[in-house]
Amino acid sequence: MSWPATNDELAAFGQELVANGAGVFTGSHVAFGDLQLTAQMPQIAEALRLLRDTHGFHQLVDIAGVDYPERARRFEVVYHLLSMTKNRRIRLKVETDEDTPVPSVTSVFPNADWYEREAFDMYGIFFEGHPDLRRILTDYGFHGHPLRKDFPMTGYVEVRYDEELKRVVYEPVKAVEWRNWDFLSPWEGMEKGYAPLPGDEKSSLPAPETK
Repeated sequence: MSWPATNDELAAFGQELVANGAGVFTGSHVAFGDLQLTAQMPQIAEALRLLRDTHGFHQLVDIAGVDYPERARRFEVVYHLLSMTKNRRIRLKVETDEDTPVPSVTSVFPNADWYEREAFDMYGIFFEGHPDLRRILTDYGFHGHPLRKDFPMTGYVEVRYDEELKRVVYEPVKAVEWRNWDFLSPWEGMEKGYAPLPGDEKSSLPAPETK
């Protein structure tokens, strides 16, 4: 196949991977100009190794989590691969639930270490065989996983500096009824009496005519 490929060529390549991948890949389609593959979760390391060694996708750009709480397997783990020589990206997806760990791929791509830790921290996705699976963005005692759809936007605790104790303290989130949730931007929500801000004059312009 010549690279960069057309969408039709990418679709054919994906079908070839599914047909000849010994059951590693379960499906493929082209989305947003890139090939997107799904794989058997227990064979994710094998799938990535095949794409790296056989097809030239030598760089793991990112690992992202996605939460679909209405599904039994609520999480998708998305691996973003890049081929510098082909100037192409591939996305590879697997599904899992809250209890089933995904095999770590640090043996295939060592930089997956921190990506997997982030997915664990933000979503609570476990990675079996990870050398040091612990939180990476939140505190070690943080409760919950902030990017889950059922995590409250206010969080469970708030942090402030206590002048008397001379240290940071954690407290349960207080009631927020006093806040004005008007869903306006900071500029639009400003009360009268403030000096005009750049761009305010646009609000008084007539709406453009439509033909």
